[in-house]
Amino acid sequence: MKADFEVRPFYIHGDGTVIVEMFSPVAQEAEDLMVTIAEPVSRPKHIHEYRITPYSLYAAISVGLTQEDILSALDKLSKTQLPNEIIKFIKQHTQSYGKAKLVLKNNKFHVETNQKQMAQLMEHKDIQDALLSEPVVQLVLEPVQVERQQVSLDLFDLFEDTDFPELDQEQLQEITRLEQEALSQKHTDVHVSPDQTREQTVEEDEQREEEQLALRLDEEEDDLLSVEINPDLVQQVKKKCADLGLPLMEEYDFHTNDLPKLDMQLKPRTRLRPYQEQSLGKMFNASRARSGIIVLPCGAGKTLVGIAAASTIKKSCIVLCTSTVSVSQWAREFRRWTDIHQDDIATFSSESKQSFSRDSGVLITTYSMVTYSGKRAHDAQKMMEFLQSREWGFLLLDEVHVVPADMFQKVLTQIKAHCKLGLTATLVREDQKIEDLNYLVGPKLFEANWSELANKGFIAQVQCAEIRCPMVRSFFREYLREKSRKRQLIYTMNPYKIQVCQYLVNHHESLGHKILIYSDNVFALKHYAQTLNRPYIYGGTSQGERMRVLQQFRFNPALNTLFISKVGDTSIDLPEANCLIQISSQYGSRRQEAQRLGRILRQKQGTSAFFYTLVSADTEEMFYASKRQQFLVDQGYEFKIITEIDMSSIDLVYSTNQRQLELLNTVLIASQTELFEEEGDEEIETYSRQKGSLSSLSGGASMAYLEYNRGTTSGLKRQRHQ
Repeated sequence: MKADFEVRPFYIHGDGTVIVEMFSPVAQEAEDLMVTIAEPVSRPKHIHEYRITPYSLYAAISVGLTQEDILSALDKLSKTQLPNEIIKFIKQHTQSYGKAKLVLKNNKFHVETNQKQMAQLMEHKDIQDALLSEPVVQLVLEPVQVERQQVSLDLFDLFEDTDFPELDQEQLQEITRLEQEALSQKHTDVHVSPDQTREQTVEEDEQREEEQLALRLDEEEDDLLSVEINPDLVQQVKKKCADLGLPLMEEYDFHTNDLPKLDMQLKPRTRLRPYQEQSLGKMFNASRARSGIIVLPCGAGKTLVGIAAASTIKKSCIVLCTSTVSVSQWAREFRRWTDIHQDDIATFSSESKQSFSRDSGVLITTYSMVTYSGKRAHDAQKMMEFLQSREWGFLLLDEVHVVPADMFQKVLTQIKAHCKLGLTATLVREDQKIEDLNYLVGPKLFEANWSELANKGFIAQVQCAEIRCPMVRSFFREYLREKSRKRQLIYTMNPYKIQVCQYLVNHHESLGHKILIYSDNVFALKHYAQTLNRPYIYGGTSQGERMRVLQQFRFNPALNTLFISKVGDTSIDLPEANCLIQISSQYGSRRQEAQRLGRILRQKQGTSAFFYTLVSADTEEMFYASKRQQFLVDQGYEFKIITEIDMSSIDLVYSTNQRQLELLNTVLIASQTELFEEEGDEEIETYSRQKGSLSSLSGGASMAYLEYNRGTTSGLKRQRHQ
């Protein structure tokens, strides 16, 4: 331990783990440093845990820090001497960043680097298979350096004498004395005459000049090589380069690029919050935009951050969303916050296929529309040709955590863009593929602290509770007997859970709250909603009906409760909601838990938000609930466990044994189709098949493939069965 370890907040382990004491007098400076160079693991109130990773170091170097900055700052904040392992790790992963670039020229991808690094890459088959040309000399290489910029944290002055606001003068004098003793002890046995010192200094200067001359000669002989790669194998090349410790830097010089300029800027009344400005500061440096990911809580203004980035770049922009509802919302937000011309916004969904008429514009679509691999309708195919033939300046990926899915990865090869920005509230996946985003999109540029934003009033303060509902004896007996997936329905349809839901709805409606009730199980969703006489939305609800119900929920004071399935987990904007109840979830999904909490995080004047999870006691649901809550606990949230509720004030449903047995019988005879109805994305294009002659199929009888949205096709199927 260092002599003054009590005021230094870091415990640094050789594997990259950093424990931060948030009660330290320099806790704010310490947190600013960690957010810049490390990945947050857990951030409860008093102790934070971070991990230094290769990609977090790449992100730190990309915003202007150097290897020396990072090591110096860590050493000043660490209670102990830095472990040799962490010093070696930081040096290894900071010296390679910026030596190779991925560049888009004339709608073709090129890798640019020097001769030495190019030779290293050419040794690997994954890269050889992706080459479309031999390496070509571009120009004499100037040393590839990341431009320095002024960062918010001054890493060189963390520990001046006045940096310990809670220390008295006597303590400061003691720290100074101990440091002087350590310094004098270090040089006790070293005795050098003045002549020897001068001779040594001259020799060191001569050696330094020789090294610098040799370095300049090497740079003059080191040419910049460029090689074209197959656009379908770009992600393969990026992954291999990352594995080799030579990540491909993606920066877009949008001021000098000759793509048509987009006439769009933020309206004068638009004001960014401090953390929004900070996140954009990590993305932009002078006239260059870095590809990467920004993580902000739901309700903290991710959409505005993306729009501000597009307004800064001012080139053709394509926005990818997860549903048609979010397509409409993004289009509305672009018009709300910017002065973009109406004709410069286009949408591409199952219901709308339009392109902007001028040279540049904003196109908003969904992942499913772009990645669909089947035969398309004529107008949809024309839109895809429009997307794939253009060179886009900016690719904005909403809910970027979905991109690692095998289906959606194709988006990044089908759309050629100079710069990519991913937005999400939950950079977490249960399949461990979240790390793939580092090479698919870019490093994480910024991640906000949820509890800090809540304390500052930017998002709502949320009271979280897990209510454990005892299982009715007859239901618990069948739960123990059942071995199939129907077990999930049995504990979801627990009569006591329905009663608790009824009580919470009555209580919060009496307070004037807007309530969302979530259920992944569609059978339970419909039954709860019908029992409590409230509207519901799920995957089979048509787009028009969804919009009508959502509008009624937002603006009709007589409708304060809405049941909704997992289609409402993301990209549905309901700022009025301030109470959420979960009755059924997707097993142990941490991402889903956080996304649902985000539905009620919009700040409201004079009221808190309430987040309830109803769990049937003594079932596997308790295990899943604890796993789901882990992400929110790591963000600083606390869950209160409630085991008893006095509900004698209302007339409860299923209060008699007879009614409970009738409900149990309904559950046991339910078919598997009813239990787990698939809720696919409504964007995937479908076609109806009709009988006809060969001439009819070729257009002779005015027949053609028709496109329907999911709600329409499901209605047609029901009509055919009747």
